[in-house]
Order: sequence, then structure tokens, then C-alpha cells
Amino acid sequence: MKPKLKSKYSLAGASAALALVLGGCTALDNYADADDATSEATESVVVEETTVTETVEEMVQEVADEVTEMTAEAKLAAILEAQPDEVKARYDARNPAETLAFFGIEPGMKVAEALPGGGWYSKILLPYLGEDGALVGAHYPDELWPLFGFGDEWAATRVEGTANWPNQAAEWGIEGSAKIKSFQLTKMPEEASGKLDAVLFIRALHNLNRFSSGDTDYMGDTLAETYRVLKPGGIVGVVQHRAPDENSDAWADGSNGYLKEAAVIAAFEAAGFELADSSDLNANPADVPTEEEFVWRLPPVLVGTEEDTPERAAYEAVGESDRMTLKFRKPA
Repeated sequence: MKPKLKSKYSLAGASAALALVLGGCTALDNYADADDATSEATESVVVEETTVTETVEEMVQEVADEVTEMTAEAKLAAILEAQPDEVKARYDARNPAETLAFFGIEPGMKVAEALPGGGWYSKILLPYLGEDGALVGAHYPDELWPLFGFGDEWAATRVEGTANWPNQAAEWGIEGSAKIKSFQLTKMPEEASGKLDAVLFIRALHNLNRFSSGDTDYMGDTLAETYRVLKPGGIVGVVQHRAPDENSDAWADGSNGYLKEAAVIAAFEAAGFELADSSDLNANPADVPTEEEFVWRLPPVLVGTEEDTPERAAYEAVGESDRMTLKFRKPA
């Protein structure tokens, strides 16, 4: 379906106003040799002409802005429609169009995506940002991976994946792709300072918080680096599994996948960010975990239950996790 122009000004109205301006210009020519009294009237018409001209310019700019917005919206819709069925199957839970719109992500931006992994969001962002934009894969630092405790080989594979991510993303062969870059969250390059329009943390904060202890503050270091590389006025978009307020802070430290919304807001504000907005567009009130449960019990991974069992059916009925959606801004 074609998007409709929503401007309160019509193009016909703009044309009529423009005609009025041109008419005013012609009338002014007839006052070239007027006396003082007529000159006062001329000054009045000049003021009116200037006002009308500014009004037309504002109208034209508003129409241009809305056309650009429609074009971006249509572009994203086409990209989402072209994704494989297994990606589309998660749209109801992940709401990519609404989420990116809420964060204000637009074509041509320079955006970092934390923990891009296999590229669920990356494959949407690369064509959407387009050739004038850039997508930075922002990965966990290499030294964090061994802390998961899954063995040296597993950790080495993740470290290798981080180093190879630009090549992996290029191999997707996405037409009209944004420029592809890569770095580690706590070690962003000096030349990136003040260059990014936005940084996205989509279900990527819990392990940074989980493994922060003592002298190693992965969460704090990541937020400090994020602040540094954003332009003044730049945006941070957060989608994160949300812990119930009544659960203990120890349970909600990220080790179970969940963080408390108030704790996330406090961490970003301590790093210098302002909370610009929040939304329930990724909320799921049915997800109310106990302190004996973790987020991975739910779809799509469904860890800990067998197929065709009442336990599995109950978790499938809950759906994907309850998620906070927060928009932060670096002060201009």
C-alpha cells in the first residue's frame, strides 16, 4: 500500500502562496518613483512579501521532510518483506520497524550494533542505512569470552568470529549495503570519537553487567566508550530482557539474562546520558520469571524442557521475553 502524504499543507496551497509572493513582487515594481507616503505602504508590502516567502520556504521544507520520511519508511518495509521466513517469524516479538523508528534510525546514518552475531538485525540495517551510511559491528572484548566457562575452544571461536565479522558481513552480498566496520565495545578506535549517530544495544547488556566485578567494569567501560564515539545529540537504543522489580538485585545481575529497568537507566545516566524516551512496544506482560528461572527457558531457544511436554507448551505460550525499550541521548 502506498504511503499517504500527511502534510497539513497541500502542494496546491504552496503554489497559491508562491503566486501571491510573485504578485507582490510585481506590485512593488510599480512603486519605484513613489513619494514618502507611498514609500511607507511599500515597506508594509515588503514585510508582507518576506513573511509569505518564509512561509512558502517552510511549507516546501516540511513537504520535503515528509517525502524523505515516507521514502525511508517504504525502504524499510521493502527490506523487511524481503527477509527469509524464519526472520519474519520473529517480527511480532521483535518489532524491527517500530523499534528502529522509535530510535530514530534513518538511511545514511553511522550506527554501531552491539553483539551483531549472525546478523539478524545487521541484515536489515545494512541495506536500510545504505551506501551513504555505515554499520559498525561492536563486539564483546576478547577477554570476556572465556568468562562464560564453555572452554578454551569455544572462547577462541568467538574471538575469531569477532575478528572475521567484517568479512562475514561482506559475504552476505547485500546490494546497496552500508560501509562495514568492526571493533570491540571497550576498545573503540580513537578516530571514532564523535563520529557515530547511534549505538544499538539489542539484548546485549546483560553479560556486560554480569561479568563486571572488581577492577573489571565491562558495563561502565562500554558506556564510557559509547559516550565518546557518539556525536553530540547522538542516540543509544536499548532493548533488554526486563527483570521484575520484586526479584532480587542479585538474581537480576544479568546472569539469568534479565536486568532491572531502573538499574539500566541509572547506569546510562551515570555515564552522562539523558533518558530521552521509553516504550512498551517490546513488552510481554506474560513473562514473569521466578528466581528459579532464566530467560533462555523461553522461545526461541527453549532451554531445559523437552518437546511435546506440558512444561515446553507453557513456555511457548508465554512467548519471547518481556523487554524494556529505552532511548538515551548524549547531550548536545
